Amino acid sequence: MDKTQQRRIPVTVITGFLGAGKTTLLRYLLRQTKQRLAVVVNEFGEVGIDAALIKGCASCDGEPAPVIELANGCLCCTVQDDFLPTIEKLLANPEPLDGIVIETSGLALPEPLLQAFQWPQIKHRTLVNGVITVVDGEALAAGSVLGDLEAVEQQRINDPSLDHQDSIEDLFKEQLEQADLVLISRADLLSPDALQRAKDYLAAQLQIVQPQKQAPYLAIANGEISADLLLGLMRPSLPVEEEEHSHSHPELLADSLSMQGLWNRDGLEQILLETAINPMDLLRLKGRIPINGKALPLQVQAVGRRLNMWFEADGLRADQLELVLIGGNPNSSLLRSSLEELEVKN
Repeated sequence: MDKTQQRRIPVTVITGFLGAGKTTLLRYLLRQTKQRLAVVVNEFGEVGIDAALIKGCASCDGEPAPVIELANGCLCCTVQDDFLPTIEKLLANPEPLDGIVIETSGLALPEPLLQAFQWPQIKHRTLVNGVITVVDGEALAAGSVLGDLEAVEQQRINDPSLDHQDSIEDLFKEQLEQADLVLISRADLLSPDALQRAKDYLAAQLQIVQPQKQAPYLAIANGEISADLLLGLMRPSLPVEEEEHSHSHPELLADSLSMQGLWNRDGLEQILLETAINPMDLLRLKGRIPINGKALPLQVQAVGRRLNMWFEADGLRADQLELVLIGGNPNSSLLRSSLEELEVKN
């Protein structure tokens, strides 16, 4: 078996109720990433609306990546019949993949799906990189876990394969329990007070289901969030060769920063090292910073304490700063404040 075949392909799972914003998020992700991603969409009915919308976005520099629709019912209830053969088919694809993204139905339990990646047929070939749970900001602000209970109940009725009868509240808690990142959708439609209510509701729920250390949560609009953040969560997991032994792993968090403007080059390296990389215990810092007087953006890549920066085109807006922070204690607000010191004022 060659090295390409031996590489474990990272898997990202996107979960959340019907209408929470999963497909919008996935479409934005596929439009901005340069990775070759296979997409598995779990939905109901004879006409796959979500899959049709996604197929137009699932492309890369070469051939379009595959989009597979599983419309035979709730994914967590059809793991052996549908899901495992699908993953095996993707792994056998002659065109190498950079990753696999799975959009579950609104009724799927994440845990059985995650456990399926320990099956002997695929566990040496895949690695669960992260679970992203999308929640409806408008619903949370109103004190509810979803916005359209009637639609979700109809989805439950239409699925003859569903063999779990978890309540909506229990499903919500299980989606949060497995989350490495929670995204509050439709934040642009909320007033500051309403958004704070949504965050408070979510924080209280996370405290219940993740009492030791809660997953980070971010407010988004129109599914817009960095692809590097979504695909770089690095969920702690046991290496394949050590799965049967007790093993501890550091818990990693991720945060992202987006700003518009131009920045002075002098002093930038010092700010990144002394404000972010060292005090926040970052394992990875990556992104780009527009520099005043330069036609190309400054690319930023750090692994541990090693920081590399160079000028290179990337196709993004000339005045758009994008940074992703991954590590022990990432804090985009603190970094934003420090970077404002070097921002060129009009």
